[in-house]
Amino acid sequence: MNKYQEPEHVSLGSVLDDLGFSPEKAALLKLKAQLHQKIVEHVARAQYTQMQVQSILGTSQPRVSDLMAGKLSKFSLDMLVTYAGQLGIRTELKAELVAV
Repeated sequence: MNKYQEPEHVSLGSVLDDLGFSPEKAALLKLKAQLHQKIVEHVARAQYTQMQVQSILGTSQPRVSDLMAGKLSKFSLDMLVTYAGQLGIRTELKAELVAV
């Protein structure tokens, strides 16, 4: 058996695309994931404890735990933008026209 077999699946470029999400849903999930990553990186860089994050965000400890654990389905993009702002992270949305 040849260990260099042809791949059974060729990626479309993104796991979200490969999973069959619509382009709109994939874009939303990508935005949430990118913003979440920035939030987690900022919290780590600032060496905040979960209690400090809880105080800054004005939310519960379980909510902070979910945020830090990456449970993105529990957070809307609006809430992530709000949390980012409360942590001093400036957010902006870049949109480009693409052919459809």
